[in-house]
Amino acid sequence: MASHARPAAGMVPPVLRDGDLVLRQMRYRDRAAWQRVRQANSSWLIPWEATNPRGAAAPITFRQYVRQQRRQARQDSAYSYVLQWQEELVGQVTLAGVMRGSLHSAHIGYWISEHVAGRGLMPRAVALVIDHAFGSLGLHRVEINVRPENAASLRVPQKLGLREEGLRQRYLHIQGQWRDHRSFAITAEELTGSMLHRLSHPGTR
Repeated sequence: MASHARPAAGMVPPVLRDGDLVLRQMRYRDRAAWQRVRQANSSWLIPWEATNPRGAAAPITFRQYVRQQRRQARQDSAYSYVLQWQEELVGQVTLAGVMRGSLHSAHIGYWISEHVAGRGLMPRAVALVIDHAFGSLGLHRVEINVRPENAASLRVPQKLGLREEGLRQRYLHIQGQWRDHRSFAITAEELTGSMLHRLSHPGTR
């Protein structure tokens, strides 16, 4: 399925759609909506978000944040999408750590607003990103790493039928400590058809 061809320099992440769910590049005008959903969900999200073991970095503005995402896409190092459901910004998915060469791999991170959690939006969003990773981006392997205590996030790779590879001890620094993570992965050879179709038809795995 994967072509292993590097995308052209300066590639703009395409809009990915599944019905009323849209994944698109963040825009400068998303500032108010993005900050509103982040503030409303701070207690829901902060316990699971990565931190810097050397201490907090200097804060950046929202405009700098958007520029950073666009620069990463141009450099083919990461592709970040906001989730828009029924025209409301409700979350974010990032395909990060893109490696080419003999690896052709990346990992996916995500968050979603608590008020729409449990509706199956994030599995659909991640499925769209995996299909794009194996298709247009030509990657060979995608992984998702989740803390064992984060039951809501664990349901995403489980619903998608990703292969669990084991426990990565003290894998990521979160809230002042190095935390263990369960690791899930899939390679292009393991996926027949699209991930979105697999999600909708679990009997085809």
